[in-house]
Amino acid sequence: MNDAHLRLIEDISKLPPDWHRAGSLSPAVLRGMVRHAEPIGTIQDSAETGSGKSTLLFSHLSRSHFVFAVDAGNGSVTQVKASPLFNASVVTFVEGPTQTTLPRQIFAKPLQMVLLDGPHGYPFPDLEYYYFYPVIQPGGLLLLDDIQIPSIGRMFDIIRVDGMFRLLEVIENTAFLQRTDAPLISPTSDSWWLQGYNRAYYQEMIAPRANLAVRLWRSLLHVLRILLVRRT
Repeated sequence: MNDAHLRLIEDISKLPPDWHRAGSLSPAVLRGMVRHAEPIGTIQDSAETGSGKSTLLFSHLSRSHFVFAVDAGNGSVTQVKASPLFNASVVTFVEGPTQTTLPRQIFAKPLQMVLLDGPHGYPFPDLEYYYFYPVIQPGGLLLLDDIQIPSIGRMFDIIRVDGMFRLLEVIENTAFLQRTDAPLISPTSDSWWLQGYNRAYYQEMIAPRANLAVRLWRSLLHVLRILLVRRT
């Protein structure tokens, strides 16, 4: 791991527990972010929902980082902006509820790293995933925080078995996934039968139909054989 990144994580970890009141990622998760980002090389474009210690780290990992967050008096944005550890030159804040800011956002370039840690109530993390998954480039990283929350855990269970992503590891309550080369499932399609989470149900559903089709085909072949025999 890069020495500069290690020193940065040490400095971030020294921030007091009440640095802001919206919760923070642990040093172990921050180290995981660096460890999984380094094989990619320089992160050209990244994004996160929520703001805090991860933002401080992203501001040194990425050349262009978008933050979709609401401060709401908890200090998650103001504390970051005021921190001497913050590299403001590469970060763009889009302040407001992600429920309204993400639908208006157009990403000009694919993203190499995305962290979802915004509003946690259902269906808002799912909504964030909807707007981000099409723009994560193959080999890029998707981080899901707070998967111990049942509704977010359900989303994690769905994504982890999807062909578009593979699970790298889980550190505490944060999942690290990587975009594969699998074709993108269009965000305007249905395609539920293509998703790994639904595969067993779909196969169970179509099996009787497939068996019926086989039986009908065999019966047709049998009738054709009989007709051919009679003609000869």
